[in-house]
Amino acid sequence: MAGVALRCSAVWRRVTLTGSVRSNIPSLKFHTTASPMMGVTMEQFEQAKSKLSTLKNDPGNEVKLKIYALFKQATQGPCNAPKPGMLDFVNKAKWDAWKSLGSISQDEARQKYCDLIGSLVEAESGSSAQVSAQVSAQPAGSGATYKMLLVTKEDDITTIKLNRPAKKNAITTEMYNEIIAALEQAATDDSVITVVTGAGDFYCSGNDLTNFTKIPENGVEEMARRGADLLRKYVNAYIDFPKPLVAVVNGPAVGVSVTVLGLFDLVYATERATFHTPFSQLGQSAEGCSSYIFPKLMGAAKASEMLLFNKKLTAVQACELGLVTEVFPDSSFQLEVWTRLKAYAKLPRNSLALSKQLIRSVEKERLHAVNDAEVERLMERWTSDECFNAVMSFFQAKAKL
Repeated sequence: MAGVALRCSAVWRRVTLTGSVRSNIPSLKFHTTASPMMGVTMEQFEQAKSKLSTLKNDPGNEVKLKIYALFKQATQGPCNAPKPGMLDFVNKAKWDAWKSLGSISQDEARQKYCDLIGSLVEAESGSSAQVSAQVSAQPAGSGATYKMLLVTKEDDITTIKLNRPAKKNAITTEMYNEIIAALEQAATDDSVITVVTGAGDFYCSGNDLTNFTKIPENGVEEMARRGADLLRKYVNAYIDFPKPLVAVVNGPAVGVSVTVLGLFDLVYATERATFHTPFSQLGQSAEGCSSYIFPKLMGAAKASEMLLFNKKLTAVQACELGLVTEVFPDSSFQLEVWTRLKAYAKLPRNSLALSKQLIRSVEKERLHAVNDAEVERLMERWTSDECFNAVMSFFQAKAKL
């Protein structure tokens, strides 16, 4: 899938403290004194260590590197270990993270460590409350409960909202399956149109990097095969969707969330939205039928700027090139768009669905063939040395930041 390489995960997951977010953090025996350190007592530091092991959600690679670095700084002081070789990616990333803390004192590192763990615990508690709230908000008889989506039906409109605002609506493997299920549900309910949008300031930031940190027993090739099967099914859900499908792009969009926009019937965007498909930067290739649809919409040269050379489009540029239907001022975006969508939902349901099927039937077979070809190419990319090296460079740059 777009946004990350599978091959890197075999190495990277050793950095990610798998099994428990605490598992690779060295244990240390402390003196029993309880003298305060910038407001943090030794007891509080120990409590923070204990809280870390209670986290249920993976906080992501960058955060885990930061936790590792702060722990080392708090317990050993500034980095004094020899720099690992350039090809020792795991230890190099950990060393860079520790080294980046410079000469901050052990007291300050302990304070930052406790603050970081506290914020993670607080965020997880808030997320759990949000999930409980959204589950209770599911319409009666919906037939499905979603953990990372908010699916509602009102005014003859089914709305599928990507609901991970703290993660910029990055798509996890579980979330891919939820979106597929939500589209299948919306395809058969009695709504007239279906809308996809995002919670918070982002529409979608593409793939969640943690998708690729869990290696199955059969290795990277098996992970590539599973990822390919899931991507094929995901894109097919858009190709085969029978009703008018509208994207309400409420903020920046990246990767697969951009490429599938060519399979929507309408794309409305706020003026602050951007559209970015950084495939070549990560040694990968296009998906979502974009290799076929984007050149048709915007011409070969402009499509190449996006798909080959990582060109990021503004909302206005995307509209001029045909990827976006219309751009709205951010201040009035939601009001104007939803007023219009409610009016569209009053149109005859069957007429809209049958007309869409006529339009799509001309291209449907071709789109499935393009999807298959793109998935096969990506599966090869995910297991290539070139892709592996590109993504490891990306991870190293992120760790330094």
